[in-house]
Amino acid sequence: MLRHLFCRESYQRTALWLATSAAIMDTDPGILCFQHCICKVFCFELPEKCPICNSYLSTAQFRLLPFRIPYPFVRAVQYPCSVVIKPTTGDFLHDYLNSMDLHIGVTNSEGSVVEFDKGGLQQHKTGLWYQCLVVHGATGPWCEHWDTTLKAVIDQKCWVPQRYNEETFNCYTFVLTFLCNLRYGNLSKAATCRTTFCENFIVPRTTAAGKYISLYRKLSDRGCYIQRHGAVDATSVTLPNR
Repeated sequence: MLRHLFCRESYQRTALWLATSAAIMDTDPGILCFQHCICKVFCFELPEKCPICNSYLSTAQFRLLPFRIPYPFVRAVQYPCSVVIKPTTGDFLHDYLNSMDLHIGVTNSEGSVVEFDKGGLQQHKTGLWYQCLVVHGATGPWCEHWDTTLKAVIDQKCWVPQRYNEETFNCYTFVLTFLCNLRYGNLSKAATCRTTFCENFIVPRTTAAGKYISLYRKLSDRGCYIQRHGAVDATSVTLPNR
């Protein structure tokens, strides 16, 4: 494997850039990864020495130059015309457990979230959707159709607190009803079956998120994680219910 000479000045510039870019990402904790010797190392800040062989990294030869792990979560307001999911309570990184439910909603073309819960139909609660996953979205000419269809579904009289049921008439019911009415290719086709929609559109997102959550919590406990065997352990994520 190629080795890259990483001088002290380059190391300091990279460390500063990684820290600054992480801060810009708002809720992104900025998980870093590098490999100096035999194993990959994950951390929040680049250490002075390699935690495996104790070599100074400012003059080290890297097998894998430091880079930031992609952050899977977003603010809903930044993703108009999208289907988004988040924990029913708290956030993914700090509060979510695999025994908890996920909540699903839809953003309009302005990024406002429309959701259905025990309080009935809710809108403009974007402050609660600061750390969510984007399941799918539409762009370009579809945005107008997205808004028109969303308004038509909102205007249906069934989305009232009295009709809400955790198992049979919940947030998932609202989103799938909207997607079926949208007639947006495979997304709407999958929405006709709850299981198919989960398998095709939700599980791939939550699988990646589960790995990130697991890694973040390891680093929060230990400050550093050394990947000695295979991929980083994943945390299972429950599919939407409420």
